[in-house]
Amino acid sequence: MKKLGYTLLIFLAIGCQKDLLEKSPIVGVTEENFYNTEEDAIAAVNAAYAALQFELTPAGHFRWFWGDVMSDDSEKGGSGPNDVFELTQLEEFQGVTNGELLESEWKASYQGIYRANVVLENIPTIEMDETVKAQILGEAKTIRAWFYYNLVTIFGGVPLVDRVLAPSEFNMPRSSADEVWGLILQDLTEAITVLPTRSEYPPEDLGRITKGTAQALLAKSHLWQKNYAAAQQAAADLINSGEYSLTPNYGDIFSLNGENGPGSVFEIQYMQDSGGNWGENNQNEGSLTNVFQRARGQFEGFGFNVPTQDLVDAFFEENSVVEDPRLTYTVFREGDMMGDRGLFTKEATGGFPYDYYPRKYFSNKNEEASFGEPNTNGGSNDRVIRYADVLLMHAEASYHVGDEAAARQSLNQVRERARGVNPNILPDVTASGADLLDAIYHERRMELSMEGHRFFDLVRTGRATDELGALGYTEGVNNLFPIPQSQIQATNGAITQNPGY
Repeated sequence: MKKLGYTLLIFLAIGCQKDLLEKSPIVGVTEENFYNTEEDAIAAVNAAYAALQFELTPAGHFRWFWGDVMSDDSEKGGSGPNDVFELTQLEEFQGVTNGELLESEWKASYQGIYRANVVLENIPTIEMDETVKAQILGEAKTIRAWFYYNLVTIFGGVPLVDRVLAPSEFNMPRSSADEVWGLILQDLTEAITVLPTRSEYPPEDLGRITKGTAQALLAKSHLWQKNYAAAQQAAADLINSGEYSLTPNYGDIFSLNGENGPGSVFEIQYMQDSGGNWGENNQNEGSLTNVFQRARGQFEGFGFNVPTQDLVDAFFEENSVVEDPRLTYTVFREGDMMGDRGLFTKEATGGFPYDYYPRKYFSNKNEEASFGEPNTNGGSNDRVIRYADVLLMHAEASYHVGDEAAARQSLNQVRERARGVNPNILPDVTASGADLLDAIYHERRMELSMEGHRFFDLVRTGRATDELGALGYTEGVNNLFPIPQSQIQATNGAITQNPGY
């Protein structure tokens, strides 16, 4: 299903601005006459996939907003503090409760959960191939788990909607974070038993959720809960499947040709030839990350998610003279060619003062859409979970269960790929104890930087105060984001606010 677009023309759309799950009508069909055939089942699950693509619902909400801009890896950028001022406030840990960015994240996640619930309620009764049915249900459970993973790591405990609600049930209170994690683990565990492996899908279905997707998300979920033995096992199951490998050249991963490569475990599909529509629901096959992150001026971007000096310096941490070669493929520096768009100078960006720009989601001019508005048709897939991430999760979990040999083995696989043909850099780690754990943490930052992981890694591992305290972070408050005030009001206070906001 390469660049499948998760087409949706006749399915339900829902909103969460006023009610938690406020339905709007189906166009052309009714629920009663829709869920009858295998084709209907496929259309239903594709509608759930479509929610993965939402980036403006109605305001921007990107994984890199929370994972990068909120961390020490990047600053907001843009044209200045007033450009998306709410993001400036979030970046400075000012606790905005009435903004539209977090509300949009909440809304998009519950849209995805609703669509997954529709699949899980309606597809079991359809007479169809039982293997295909089981696969579709496994995909829907993984999609639901992913949206709840987003919600629980951003907001903590949230309303636990595991079915299509009746209107009388809309004002649901928050469940505990443990209860949310419980549903995530249950969904993923059940999905793993029925999902095909990557190699079992035909080429036209490339990009669909696989058993490996669910295994990797299960490992991430166990790591958050510090169930290290379970995290190690889930990651090992994926590693031992032989379904994935590290792309030989790190620089190829984020190229157009690198999409859905051998290390792709979970990759949200986008396409550039979708007409241009600014990411509104059911019309957002193109990504907006490309235009948001490109430099301004002749590079025709908005200049957000600007890498920090602290991140760049980290690429020299192991050798003050020789940089980690991944820096070149992560950050544009003055004097670099920005693809086919020209030489990076501050004058060329319109005079903005930024020394660096992100490279991983940079798009070339010759890759733009052939029609419509190119800037709203970015074609770069979102690499949500890569095989290197799984190896590093395995290394971290192995360390915590006392298997340092396994931790070093997985860690050094990532480093071996990173050093390429230069044997004089990034040597295998031989450390033990706390030094080994620090090496794993450092490797996660270098390997996955500017991919939306850093803030959550710092919070999850208890390092956020040390790394972000000078930026305004307060443990016990900023480890979670504020619940949108609109949701508290819409539920007549059934949903309560997080501490400190």
